Amino acid sequence: MDWHEKYKDKMTTAAEAVSHIKSGDKVIFADWIGEPPALVQALVDRYQELEHVEIIHGMSPGPNAYLDEKYTGHFHHTSLFIGPKSRAAYHEGRVDYLGGTTFSRWPDMFEKNPDLNPHWAMIQVTPPDENGMCSYGNTCCFTEPAARTAKNIIVQINANMPFVGGKLFELNRADYIVEENSPLYPIGRAEPNEKIQKIADYCAGLVEDGATIQLGIGALPDAIARNLMDKKDLGVHSETLTEAMMELVQAGVITNKRKTINPGICVGAQAAGSEAFYRFIDHNPMFQMQPVDYVNDPYVIGQNYKQTSINACLEVDLQGQVNSETVNGRQYSGIGGQLDHVRGARISEGGKSIIALNSTAKNDTVSRIVPYFQPGNVTTISRYDVDYIVTEYGVAQLRYKTVRQRAEALIAVAHPKFREELTDKAKEMGLIPMKG
Repeated sequence: MDWHEKYKDKMTTAAEAVSHIKSGDKVIFADWIGEPPALVQALVDRYQELEHVEIIHGMSPGPNAYLDEKYTGHFHHTSLFIGPKSRAAYHEGRVDYLGGTTFSRWPDMFEKNPDLNPHWAMIQVTPPDENGMCSYGNTCCFTEPAARTAKNIIVQINANMPFVGGKLFELNRADYIVEENSPLYPIGRAEPNEKIQKIADYCAGLVEDGATIQLGIGALPDAIARNLMDKKDLGVHSETLTEAMMELVQAGVITNKRKTINPGICVGAQAAGSEAFYRFIDHNPMFQMQPVDYVNDPYVIGQNYKQTSINACLEVDLQGQVNSETVNGRQYSGIGGQLDHVRGARISEGGKSIIALNSTAKNDTVSRIVPYFQPGNVTTISRYDVDYIVTEYGVAQLRYKTVRQRAEALIAVAHPKFREELTDKAKEMGLIPMKG
């Protein structure tokens, strides 16, 4: 039997599906690239009929129309991540940021926090297979936990989504099914500048043959990946699967042969890249999507041999504390899965956690290695969790080092024009003796 016939009683239009959402309801959108465009637009179109609908969302590459000021009073927002498109709305008070937990614990938070437990999950999946099972496509992440905990589920079936194995969605669980083939959001790639390339060179030098890697998105992770072409038998256990990883698979560098758990498989919570990348992972048994409470669980991550996490940050102080979220005392970004992967790598046998950053900002006028954080800036990663700090000037290994050794190592990878000032500050703070 054709699936359309089997599920005909649940199939409807986007407008009809969202008409069941009432004022005061809580609605959670599938995360990031998985945000269902047809359903979101249908809800936005109803705004004048609704009051105080709570929208729970992460970061989306889509239009983010629901954040516009004209929807104030109709929609309120709880955001799990502050990104470029939600930053202004957050600073203007139209978005609440939920920064009280790590990414791996979000599903637990949906379930146990009555203020967040959603009435509705709006998700996007592939057409079902012969068993009525759909793939979450390129974003399982917190989409699966959202569907797991919501009272009602509206599904957009999108044939453009890649079918990726792992955790699947049973279509029979949907309350309303909308079939609409929206284009997938592509995530572009940036070319590295000279500084980023130097940082990538140092980071790649820390990655050993047989390691299982975690990389993010952007010019730096791409540059690092290109530098890994001479490595052997790398594995992947990463919050995000990227086009750069596809290239390493194609080159025979990523084989997943030496992974401790899920051998032979690149495991991720979401995938981001071009249409070519989405086609590559479609029905590819080497790739698997799992929810964030599995992929980002430090105790799962830590089971991989030589798990190597590589992440970026905004600034590091001379104690080795890392700020990845705040600028001038204000929330600028979110924690994402960074802390989860740092802690997972630290407990992995032979594992390494690498934090990378440019040594300066604002055309070399501001040092990003600082004596201490200014008031309001948060510590994303404590000094007790930090392992390697990398800038374009080298590598500072901080694990098991004294306070003095830490400060000296960080000053050595700061921009030369700031090293004397940082040394003076370190002495004032008692991190380095005044003499000797």
